[in-house]
Amino acid sequence: MDRNTKKDWVGALHDTFGTVGLVVVTHYSGLTVAEMTDLRGKMRASGAGFKVVKNRLTRLALAETEYETLADLFTGPTAIAFSKDPVMAAKVAVDYAKANEKLKILGGSLGNKRLDVEGVKALATLPSLDELRGRLVGMISTPATRIAGVLQAPAGQLARVMRAQAEKGEAA
Repeated sequence: MDRNTKKDWVGALHDTFGTVGLVVVTHYSGLTVAEMTDLRGKMRASGAGFKVVKNRLTRLALAETEYETLADLFTGPTAIAFSKDPVMAAKVAVDYAKANEKLKILGGSLGNKRLDVEGVKALATLPSLDELRGRLVGMISTPATRIAGVLQAPAGQLARVMRAQAEKGEAA
């Protein structure tokens, strides 16, 4: 890689660190190309990204970002998972690591808060932003549905009573 390409790569990765909410650092030693492609596809489907990185250049890209504290994790065959959603990258990485022992989670960072392996696993158990939004909409709409049901019940009962009276009148 020539000097200009390296500079562009560091700049692009630095910009990525500026826009994401979560970074998870992993070792991918032993993963086949098919497994890496599968992992990238799962990350992409969930709105996250997965990138194999060059350690020295990544440490340069981390400078002056809130993820600077992760610099010491970049040794060996390293890749990063990242997402704007503070949960999705951790969810996919932890699920994939459970299914494939070749992927090792080293740690991560949620903004400027550094996470160890257990912290990343705990973060993966939380619901995503979309799930939380869905739950919130459900909680807000449930009372409205109940109110509508209560208001309609007397009218329905009145209609049933009138129909029963009409049927009695026809039978007589």
